[in-house]
Amino acid sequence: MAATKKEALRKAKKGERVRQVAAIPFRLTQDGGLEVMLVTSRETRRFIVPKGWPMKGKSGRKAATIEAEEEAGVVGKTLKEPAGTYSYWKRLAARFVRVDVTVYLLAVSEERADWRERGSRQRSWLSPADAALLIDEPELATLVAALEAPAEL
Repeated sequence: MAATKKEALRKAKKGERVRQVAAIPFRLTQDGGLEVMLVTSRETRRFIVPKGWPMKGKSGRKAATIEAEEEAGVVGKTLKEPAGTYSYWKRLAARFVRVDVTVYLLAVSEERADWRERGSRQRSWLSPADAALLIDEPELATLVAALEAPAEL
């Protein structure tokens, strides 16, 4: 069973690594190229991918799908196999904690004009190469830069 945010933060306080899930929303361009959507973080306004804590009773894939809808206002098909993983240091109130993130690709079928976090985030469609230049986390930037259109759609 997946850990909740509360359980993850309890582990973090003990110095243990914690897990998150993320979605990389994507679409195919008319010429067969790939574009990915980045969103800004709420506090620092840096470009990131939609991500969050595992959700009790939901698979990582389903949790990533929910995060994409809440943070980026997109819905679609989340691919079964993860696109990869990356790690980053998350700032908590009194310390940093190492977070391992499993990333899923989400083929966007609908981009909503109104969504839950619309007032606190911006979103942008970019080529993987351009998106990678805007991402601060080196491992995520590398993963995004290497993305190609998936065969499974």
